[in-house]
Amino acid sequence: MPKLDPRFLESRKVGRENGLETSEELQAWSAELASAHRALLERSKDPTAMLGWIRLPEATEEARGILRFSQRAGWARDVVVLGIGGSALGAKALYQALAPATPPARLHFVDHTDPVPVARLLGQLDPATTLVLVISKSGGTAETLAAFLIFRRWLADALGEGWRNHVAVVTDPEKGALRAYARAHGLTAFPVPPDVGGRFSVFSPVGLLPLALGGVPIEDLLMGARRANARALEEAGKSALFLYLLERHRGKRIHVLMPYGQRLERVADWFVQLHAESLGKARDARGSRVHTGPTPLAALGPTDQHSLLQLLREGPNDKLVIVVRAEDPGKDLPLPEDPSLPSASYLFGKTLAVLQDAEARGTTLALAEAGRPVLTLILPAIDPPALGDLLQFFMWQTAFMGELYGVNAFDQPGVELAKTYTYALMGREGYQEVRRRLEEEGV
Repeated sequence: MPKLDPRFLESRKVGRENGLETSEELQAWSAELASAHRALLERSKDPTAMLGWIRLPEATEEARGILRFSQRAGWARDVVVLGIGGSALGAKALYQALAPATPPARLHFVDHTDPVPVARLLGQLDPATTLVLVISKSGGTAETLAAFLIFRRWLADALGEGWRNHVAVVTDPEKGALRAYARAHGLTAFPVPPDVGGRFSVFSPVGLLPLALGGVPIEDLLMGARRANARALEEAGKSALFLYLLERHRGKRIHVLMPYGQRLERVADWFVQLHAESLGKARDARGSRVHTGPTPLAALGPTDQHSLLQLLREGPNDKLVIVVRAEDPGKDLPLPEDPSLPSASYLFGKTLAVLQDAEARGTTLALAEAGRPVLTLILPAIDPPALGDLLQFFMWQTAFMGELYGVNAFDQPGVELAKTYTYALMGREGYQEVRRRLEEEGV
């Protein structure tokens, strides 16, 4: 489990200034947290509640099926993942953190619509040794379908009818355009459980399939996620309450996730989507207007010590910083001595990991001394069990915060209008009236 700093805050000064001097205030909410935990578990039995992510770590048979497919696809040297948002961010984050030095296949993520990098990627790949994964729960994601049209033609031009053996689909098990397309062309297809939303789907085939092909041990990821499930109330619930109280009662409306370690950079990107789409809501579960939710931001230590830290420490006091660091960084590099550079003598004989850890601690202390709240999450290592634990921890944290705010953390109505306008501008059938209105408005 990612260990919470037992003091929650890096100094009691921060606690006093934020009205959380001791754990009594947090303890007073224990009954409400326990009630929220029971409510989430009870609602998880309802397929429409979108809480199927809780059970994903237990789906070991599905994981074994993914592993069998990855063995059959051992011919692939490159895997292109076509997906966007929740269909890419989780796998992208875990692959960056956990990819082996010599992966069985390199993963390439096309989660954008910029033609230049897509064309560059096509020019670098060999169709004969490339596998394309098309990932969209709905089966109708415009960006994903557009990329698939390009890659499907590229494969067909090089391989003829053999292109079908170079494409696999991850989508709804029964409905949607991609599921129908996969059936019509005999493509290998994996299901996205209907009760799992995209941003919560990293431990479904959405994330596990590309990760397995890239050489990440997915069974160890799931083992870590099961640990998070077992201690959800004790750990994720407690951290959710901490974030909620500081946002709701102390005005800390910006939550900055700042992992220390280049390998964890994209975990922060994944966290931003998870919190932004889940908690940024205009209405509560009863339909009343609330306009709630903290604003999540991604940072990276130590890089952003040289950019954001000035603002975090001395700018508006409306931010909470969540620092993530690992006790065991894995392979380390010693810092050799160089007598001709005496100004660096304090570094001699130490290591890069020691320096990184000192920077993480230095940042938290600097923020604490300025009265800025800091929550530290300590991983035992940057390895599959710890990362599986961390991501499932954040999903539980988000679910608990949704309960505390009284919003549905598992829908995203705010993104639908942008899709409607996109479809209208592209001339999709059924959106002619919207397009006509936009033209009248001169858009």
